[in-house]
Amino acid sequence: MDATTLAPATTTPTDLGMDTPPVTLTAKAVEMIKDAMEREGLAGYAVRIGVMGGGCAGFQYSMDFEKDAREGDISIAQDSVTLLVDTMSAMYLQGVTVDYVVGLQGAGFKFMNPNAKSTCGCGSSFTA
Repeated sequence: MDATTLAPATTTPTDLGMDTPPVTLTAKAVEMIKDAMEREGLAGYAVRIGVMGGGCAGFQYSMDFEKDAREGDISIAQDSVTLLVDTMSAMYLQGVTVDYVVGLQGAGFKFMNPNAKSTCGCGSSFTA
């Protein structure tokens, strides 16, 4: 999937003067996203990663499949996976790495944010 197939309204991190994408995926996260897309029949979809108000620490991460980009989205192509990030979320996601982890509490995506001042116990929300 090519980022340009989603919508002409998207931009790349380079278009916005960013040296690096606001968010990156580990190899395991890419593998699990591709696996889920295949199982769900979501060829041609992208993964929207964002930040919204809420959670026990003030902000919470969001991650979902999305067919079409929105006006102004940042489109990031990584290992045949396209990520979509809105410009507001990009401010909070700068430097974030998304991994897929398996542990005693279960398995799932984990956001590693070097800019978070604090995180909650479950790891799904943070303070900027």
